[in-house]
Formats: sequence, C-alpha cells, structure tokens
Amino acid sequence: MADRRAVLAPGRGYDTRGPLFVYIGEALRRRGFEVHEVTWRSIGDLRHDAAPEWVAEQLDPVLDAGVDLLVGKSLGSFAAPLAADRGIPAVWLTPLLTDPAVREPLARATAPFLLAGGTADPVWDGAVARRLTPYVVEVADADHSMMVPGPLAASAEALGRVCTAVEEFVAGR
Repeated sequence: MADRRAVLAPGRGYDTRGPLFVYIGEALRRRGFEVHEVTWRSIGDLRHDAAPEWVAEQLDPVLDAGVDLLVGKSLGSFAAPLAADRGIPAVWLTPLLTDPAVREPLARATAPFLLAGGTADPVWDGAVARRLTPYVVEVADADHSMMVPGPLAASAEALGRVCTAVEEFVAGR
C-alpha cells in the first residue's frame, strides 16, 4: 500500500508515456508512492501567456486531493507557483527556466526541489538552476527531450542519470 502520493504533470508534447515519466514513475512506485498521471484536457492552441493559469486550473483539483511530490516537465513547470505556495517538494524536468512565471516561484519555494535539464535546451539555464537549488542534474548536449546526439546509448545513459537523481532526491524525503 502506497503511503505517499506523487503527481506527474506532463509537457505539451511529452506526456506521461514518455521515457522520463515511465522510469521516474516506476522509481517512485518502488519508493512507496502512489503515482497519479495527469492528462491535459484540450491543449489545442494554448498561448504561452495563458499557460500558467491553464496549468493551475487543471492541477489545482488534483493537488487538493493531497500530494507529497510534484513532478512536472516543461509545460508542467508552470505549476511551480502551486508547489511554492503549498510547500510541495518537486522534481522539474526540463523546466522553463528562461520564463519568469517559472523561475520566480522557484526562487521563493521553501520545499526542496530537483531541476533536470540539458545544455542544448534553449529554455534551460544551468547557472540559474544552480542558484535556485543544490539539487541539479545537468546533461551535456541534451535537448528539451533529454536526448543527446550520437549513439542512442548516450541518451539512455542521460535518462539513467536523471532517474538516479530522482531516486536519491526522494530517498532523503
């Protein structure tokens, strides 16, 4: 029986069936979490400026049911204000660190959070990440999907690094 609850908030084009979420979800289940996978309702032609409110509207009811860990990727990182306001520990996968709507709530968060991104991702800023939290996994040359050039084994290794960082992060909670 799970004694903790994790909520997985996907990206715009990277849902919870993507490899990051599949392996992180399994890691969380093995650590005693019940995992709730969010599916966005009618994303359509969502404008960037409307995304923070749209994400909050969809996640508020899910978080009201109780949550011990929030995992968000890309678009899901617009949930940073919710995590900061509610004191929810979080894992942010390829967060939109170049956007103040994500960066500013992270700066005021009191609960610990892990940031994971790649140096080839235009919305990742490793220097900002390291200023915001001691929990950072940065993958050289990884893009917004955490894929790296070259043999696929290199991308699998990057996935493994992120999953290990998540396991270590939740082990201390």
